[in-house]
This record gives sequence, structure tokens and C-alpha cells, in this order.
Amino acid sequence: MSSFVLFLELAAIAIVFAGLPLAYLWTRPAYSFFQKLNWVLVFMTFDLIVFGAFTRLTDSGLGCPDWPGCYGVSNPFHALGDIRQAESALPTGPVTVMKAWIEMIHRYLAMTVGALIVVQVALAFSKIKVLGKSVLFGSLGIFFLVCLQGAFGAWTVTLKLQPIIVTTHLILALVLLACLTAYAQQTWEDPSSTVRVMRIRPLPASLVLIAFMTLFIQVFLGAWVSTNYAVLACPDFPTCLGAAWPETNWAEGFTLWRQLGLNAQGEFISPVALQTIHWAHRLFAVFLILVLGTLGWKAFEVATPAIPGLKRFARLLLSLLALQLVTGISNVVFQWPLLAALLHTAGSAALVFCLVRLSYWTSWKSL
Repeated sequence: MSSFVLFLELAAIAIVFAGLPLAYLWTRPAYSFFQKLNWVLVFMTFDLIVFGAFTRLTDSGLGCPDWPGCYGVSNPFHALGDIRQAESALPTGPVTVMKAWIEMIHRYLAMTVGALIVVQVALAFSKIKVLGKSVLFGSLGIFFLVCLQGAFGAWTVTLKLQPIIVTTHLILALVLLACLTAYAQQTWEDPSSTVRVMRIRPLPASLVLIAFMTLFIQVFLGAWVSTNYAVLACPDFPTCLGAAWPETNWAEGFTLWRQLGLNAQGEFISPVALQTIHWAHRLFAVFLILVLGTLGWKAFEVATPAIPGLKRFARLLLSLLALQLVTGISNVVFQWPLLAALLHTAGSAALVFCLVRLSYWTSWKSL
């Protein structure tokens, strides 16, 4: 199949899949179509992140070893011969029919999000006269992010699951979710209007900023654990191999540019480096709990009946923090069960969403 035909088929799939939520939104009378689309994009990006984790955790990232198609075609049905041949040659390898479908469904979902963002850009352009240029610039920034995310998705396959590429792919997905959430919660007031939406901002922006930075560092460490398959490097809890402070090799563990399973010299990565990666994630988790716990308590404390949403998201933040603690420990104690690992990734994405929503009530003047 030629590249042009493959592109047309994948574009048709993206258009059909994107048309389903668009058709649904068109039938819903409440709110504006633009506002509904923005929140649907938040929901679908969250789903994409969780399904991406499922793809990684089931070792399906190379289920189709080329990109953007599967053995040069748009779906695994047409590639069954190649998939069966690869599976027969290496039964325990990365290519099976099930893994190929998981990988392609992940790509279809990503293409759907991309197509919906193109629609968002078009709608934002049509609203420049009413809402100003910022609505378009914001949407174009999101479009740039999703293109960059697509590039890292391609490199994830072509560079054979190189840890720093896969980790960056996840980080960018969470940045995209944060930007989409921030965009969706904007009021987008008419610049010519004399009416302005006023809201109470009792949360200190500095604390929310620190929380964001802490969360993204911890997400990076968690992704680095997952992409290096270091979850079981410390199979016990709270100690690591029975030690309160295990042997570490920070230089080898955190050499970023290297192949999967290898160190910078091209040799197999040592168990000590893997347990260092795992241990770093555990240690920083303590700091994360302190920072996000402080923010959640502060938000709960300053919430008043005049701002009921703040207390709701404070509860959500504290609940998600507890979920992350439970699922993180479960990944070790129960030897990395799929459900706990998925919930751990979903919890990270939900924490990003929650922090962006809390930022709605922040001010640099708050104490």
C-alpha cells in the first residue's frame, strides 16, 4: 500500500471516529458547541492517557513495529499474514494479533483527539471577532502540542521503546491534558462587554505552582520506573531488598539517552541501577504527599459556601493522593498487577486535572 493511500485510510478512520462525539454534541442543547467540545477533548485525552498506559503495560507498544500503519496498512485485518509470521518466528515477542490491535486502537484514539483539536482550531478562528485573538492562540498552542505528541508517538515505535522517548511521550500527554483543561475552564468573555465574571481567589498561586512542579517531577520518576521495567527492582515494602537504604548507582540509573535494557556503554543495565530508579520514585513520593496534602488541606480550609467547587476539588485532590499511595504500594506488594498499574497512571492524570481546576481559584496576592 502506498504512503498516500495509507494516509487517506487513516485520515478517514480519524474523521469517522471524531464524527461520533461531534454528532453527539450537536444533539445536546445545553451550553455552546465550542464549550462542549473543549470538555469532550479533556475527557478523551484522559482516556487516551489511560489507554496508552494499558498499551505499555501489556507490552503492546511494538505490536505494530512500523508507524503510522501496521505493516504498511491501516488496520491489523489487512496485516494478519505479517503478524502471524512474526508471531510464529518469535512466540514470546512483541508482535501478536492482540497486541497489534491494542497498539492500533491507541493510535486511532490519538488520531481522533488530533482531528477534534483541528475542529477546535477552526471554531476558535470563527470566534476571533467575538472573543478576541487569545481564543485562537490558545487553540493553536494546543494543536502544536498534539503534533509534538504525535512525533514522540512515532519515535516511541521507531526508536524501539527508548525509555526517555516513552517517558517524554507520557509527560507531553499530561501537559496536553493540563492545557486542554485550562482552555476548557476559561470563560472566554467578549472583550467589548462591560460585564466581567468575578470570582474569589483564596488559594496562593505559589503553592499551586510548587504542587505542579512536584507532581511532574514525580510523574517523570514514575514513568522512568515503568519504561525501564524497574517496578519490581525493590520487591518489598517499605524496605528495598530488606534494606532501609539500598545500594544505589545514580549515574547509571539516570543516564537518560540509552536503549531499553542497556546502560550508556551498551551493556545490560545493572540490578543496582534499576533499584536506584525505583528508590528515587519512592523517596520523592514522600515529598509529593507533603506538598499536595498541604495544598488539599489549605483548599479545604479556605473553601466557603460562596465557592462550593473549591471544597469539592479539595476532597478530590486528597482522595486521589490516597489512591496513588494505595496503588503505588499495591504495585510492589502484589507484583505489579495490571489494574493497580492502570489506576496509578489514571490517578496521576486525574491529579493533573485536579490541580488545573484548583488553579481557577488562585491568586499571587493570596496568603
